[in-house]
Formats: sequence, structure tokens, C-alpha cells
Amino acid sequence: MSNRKFRTIDLTMVGVFVALMAIGANTTSFLIIGGVPITLQTFFSVLAGAILGSRLGAISMVVYTLVGIAGAPVFAQFTGGAAILVKPTFGFILSYILVSYLTGLIIEKGKNPTAKLFITASLVGMVVNYILGTNYMYFAYKLWAEAPDGFSYGLAWAWMLAPLPKDIILSIFAGVIAPRIYKALQKSNSSYKENIA
Repeated sequence: MSNRKFRTIDLTMVGVFVALMAIGANTTSFLIIGGVPITLQTFFSVLAGAILGSRLGAISMVVYTLVGIAGAPVFAQFTGGAAILVKPTFGFILSYILVSYLTGLIIEKGKNPTAKLFITASLVGMVVNYILGTNYMYFAYKLWAEAPDGFSYGLAWAWMLAPLPKDIILSIFAGVIAPRIYKALQKSNSSYKENIA
């Protein structure tokens, strides 16, 4: 998908995933474990990479992040604005960009992507989200945020055990449902290239 201009369908799909991320951020965000809202954002960021590919998937997450920083209430608990930059959970938001990019890149590297590759790529994306987000949260609490009593690196990871089963299941689900949509978009891209050739 690289080295070409944006088409209307590309911009539309980016907008769709920005909206899905906003919905996913607030569907279940009233549940908070430690300092971490339980959301569907990992699922949608993985799905963005699996369906849109590395380039558009990452762009959709960049747009989502910028829209939220600009003040739109698209983050968990209907928050938005530059204040998110100093919150311990901002690392998760940043990770969505890399999650989408890597998920899409792994799939793109497969000559004929299989369902197994989609599932593997989705799980890799989820792992990246957990590693980057949790480590950022830990250092944020240690360096500038007010940490809860008894906070430790182990506790930060203990908080992540609550959403882990949900994210594993949803990442596998993303890997299962994405192939058909991905292949349909690839055919659309091929037709587009033939028409402008």
C-alpha cells in the first residue's frame, strides 16, 4: 500500500477506525483495574493493522491520537486534550500506532497470508501493546505521576492480568475475521493500480 496517493476509500477506512477506537475506548472504560481502564482499543488497533495494512493502520492510530490530544473526547472515560500526555496510560495510546504497524507488516510480509499468519500477527500486536504500555505506565508512576501505595513493577503487570484473557480472545478473533476484508481491499488496490496504469 506504500508509495501511492490516498484514495477516498483509504481516507474513509482511516476515519472508520478512528471512530471504532473512540467507541472501543469507552465501551467498557467504567471498569478500572489499578490505574488501567478496561477497553476494546487493543482489539481495534490490531484489527486496523490486520485489515488496512501497516501504513494505513498506523496512520489511523496517529489520527486517533492527534484527534484526542486536540481535545475530542475519544480517550477512555470520554476524555481528551493535552493532559493525556502526562497520564501514565498514555503509553498504551502511543503503542497502538506500533501495534497496527507491526500487525500489518507481519501480514504483508507473507506471500500468501493465511489465517494462521493473521492470528499470529494479531497476537504479536497485542504483546507489543502490553509491553510498551505497561512499561511506560510503570516509569510514569515512578518518575512524575503519583503512584498508589505499594506500587511496584510486579503490581503494574498484575493489573494487566485482568484484561489479558479478553485481549487474547479478541486478538485471535481479529485474526479470524480480518483475512476476507484484507483480501477484498487488496483486490481493490490491484484494480486501482490497473486503472491508472
